Amino acid sequence: MTRLKDTPKIDRPRERFLHKGADALSKSDLLAIVLGSGIKGKNVKQLSDQIIRKFGDKFLNLTIDDLLEIPGIGKAKALQVVSALELTKRFYAELSPKDRIVLSAQDAINLTSEIRDKKKEHLVCLYLNARNALLQKEIISIGTLDKSIVHPREIFGPAVELRAAGIILVHNHPSGDVTPSRQDTEVGSTIIEAGKIMGVNVVDFIIVSEDDSHSFSADMQTVDQKKVFYVSDGSQVSLFDLLTIDEPKYTPLAKKIHKTYFSPQQRTRSGRFQLQNRRYLGNKYKLLGVLKRLSGYVSNEGIISTSL
Repeated sequence: MTRLKDTPKIDRPRERFLHKGADALSKSDLLAIVLGSGIKGKNVKQLSDQIIRKFGDKFLNLTIDDLLEIPGIGKAKALQVVSALELTKRFYAELSPKDRIVLSAQDAINLTSEIRDKKKEHLVCLYLNARNALLQKEIISIGTLDKSIVHPREIFGPAVELRAAGIILVHNHPSGDVTPSRQDTEVGSTIIEAGKIMGVNVVDFIIVSEDDSHSFSADMQTVDQKKVFYVSDGSQVSLFDLLTIDEPKYTPLAKKIHKTYFSPQQRTRSGRFQLQNRRYLGNKYKLLGVLKRLSGYVSNEGIISTSL
């Protein structure tokens, strides 16, 4: 094994960082500084190279268990690396919202990349202001996505506190198939309806896997409606609006028949009226009172003829 001490000082990661700055170092060099020392049979540079090669693009989502799989790495070194990653994520999460505008499904996917390869189903909610700037990211549930464990209050409670204008739900499928399941559709419909009542736009519901993704928003738009961004003409897009279908226009087939059953102009004799509809079933004395009020004819001597 080549010891790092045998390497010229100018080529060692720490010394090169001090003399030339971070830009002069590779990812492997920077990780070697975090690790501090190697393990039996490997110097720190060889160990950092092995970790970078093994995890690649998944490095930012490393867990302690992942690192413990590498022979020779103990809990102390695993904690060093994972703690450094978590510290970086925390500072990134506290950036000003203006630096994290979510304008497309890909923006939302990038912000939730850590759940793409999870072995359990995660539901993450992104809370946005009216400019689609991220206010907060929160894990709503871990486990099987089902209506019984995903209640609208868990999603819209933080939305009310943050005064969010819209939300984006991101859910992973460990199976790798991003086709919406029946539960996905049911939960999505419930959340969309609840959002309408709460006055909070449900901007999108995205399903992700390690290598693929599916956006409900893009799926609901026709070729003519195709939108690239979540904001259109200064307004935040809502899944409820995309689901709205124009009410069908019905053409009445029945014809309205106009027929006069009582006409005060048709008089047989002075002081008499004639009722043309003879099929009235009921108390004719009550009917006489109605006819009297309708006609406005009041006479102590007049006789109304009903021909009943």
